[in-house]
Amino acid sequence: MIRLENISKQNGHQILFIEASATLQRGEKIGLVGPNGAGKTTLFRMITGQEQPDEGLVGVDRGVTIGYFSQDVGEMSGRSAVAEVMDGAGPVSEVAAELKALETAMADPDRADEMDEIIVRYGEVQARFEELDGYALDGRAREVLSGLSFTPEMMDGDVGALSGGWKMRVALARILLMNPDAMLLDEPSNHLDLESLIWLEHFLKGYEGGLLMTSHDREFMNRIVGKIVEIDGGSLTTYSGDYEFYEQQRALLEKQQQAQFERQQAMLSKEIKFIERFKARASHAAQVQSRVKKLEKIERVEPPRRRQSVAFDFPVPQRSGEDVATLKNVHKRYGSRVIYEGLDFYIRRRERWCVMGVNGAGKSTLLKLIAGGAAPDEGSVAVGGSVKMGYFAQHAMDLLDGEETIFQSLEASFPQAGQGSLRTLAGCFGFSGDDVEKRCRVLSGGEKARLVMAKMLYDPPNFLVLDEPTNHLDMATKEMLINALAQYEGSMLFVSHDRRFLAALSNRLLELTPDGVQQYGGGYTEYVERTGHEAPGLHE
Repeated sequence: MIRLENISKQNGHQILFIEASATLQRGEKIGLVGPNGAGKTTLFRMITGQEQPDEGLVGVDRGVTIGYFSQDVGEMSGRSAVAEVMDGAGPVSEVAAELKALETAMADPDRADEMDEIIVRYGEVQARFEELDGYALDGRAREVLSGLSFTPEMMDGDVGALSGGWKMRVALARILLMNPDAMLLDEPSNHLDLESLIWLEHFLKGYEGGLLMTSHDREFMNRIVGKIVEIDGGSLTTYSGDYEFYEQQRALLEKQQQAQFERQQAMLSKEIKFIERFKARASHAAQVQSRVKKLEKIERVEPPRRRQSVAFDFPVPQRSGEDVATLKNVHKRYGSRVIYEGLDFYIRRRERWCVMGVNGAGKSTLLKLIAGGAAPDEGSVAVGGSVKMGYFAQHAMDLLDGEETIFQSLEASFPQAGQGSLRTLAGCFGFSGDDVEKRCRVLSGGEKARLVMAKMLYDPPNFLVLDEPTNHLDMATKEMLINALAQYEGSMLFVSHDRRFLAALSNRLLELTPDGVQQYGGGYTEYVERTGHEAPGLHE
């Protein structure tokens, strides 16, 4: 269906692809992986014709429709979310817009004298709308938006009033409703809550076309794809199996290549020693000559390209007292919306609470109350005397000084620290070499999150309050963070939609539901076993 044949592509000085090949067949679901900057987005753009390869061929079978979801959603305003989603389905959306305009005109007393023409036109447009199966399409658009956690009010409200994250969901819904022959999805799991993520997982499992996608969510990727295409060092390598299988295969191949490389190096060293030893002796001239020729013909084995993965070692935080945080009879409302009514909640030393609940249940509010970013309307919130808190929230990234470089930002936070230890810290969070000279204003969301995280964990608090800490992180940084936090000896309270993060780090779970607050001993894995669902909004 889609073929990449011997493609080469260079961006400026960076070589992205060298004679690389891969295919996507109808019905295949492929995960595209590779380090940041390897060329994943460029590959999508070449398939959609937005960019051309320098050499080679990108072939798409005749008549194949492609839906491409990227992180760059562009401007949206002036229409409802439903109209914007239906727009992806082609001409029916224009007919729907005219139908809506005619309905408005029919209700306008100032246009009473035009009413006959309006009614006639309405009949024509309505017939055309039915012919295009418009009513079913409106229902399907709402079904998709509902799956992505939109309320009916949000569906019918102006899409321009939505935040960037919700506009992303509208753009994603357009592609899903379009139901093309092939979908290219660049990070569709970003900005989704757990309920939406699981809904999307089921949707994509049932999708019959060809799918090529990137995702930083390991669990999501694992459950959908049956093949992995890896971009590494300019080539495309295809592995059959899910992400887990790919990781095992890759490690195995790396081990084999390393062994092959070492064997060849030992053999070369032996031959070179022989040549060096006997090259001056006439009696060995023929042997030396034959070995030199043999060495020239040998195809050299390259050592495996090692992915840079740096471990972060937590300095041991100062021990807190047994009572870390206490909420007693807390009431909180926003306008007429009641968030908490008489909430009692206690966090003890070394407990790691994950907080779950559907959108609007009050997860971030709870974290803000404990971190002092919001005050209860009634009741009390107290943090233990020897508790040193670190609070990570999305707005923390907006507080970085845009003119400072990464290194200056770290130095400003830790003026007593040596340059070496700050460079090591930067390296652990993915900033190596000249990266530390980048100004904060040019950093991506992921880079900002990593910098904020690095500053928080260098001199670690004994109580971490984390609101979606993995939102912008790639898989490698996420793994590093999970491994580091698994060794952490303090207490934690966090919200995350990453199931691997939840399962690896929680030992308590607080579920916020419309019927009240449920507390579970045991972490996320035990919660799933006990309740039979992976998120509160998925009750059967």
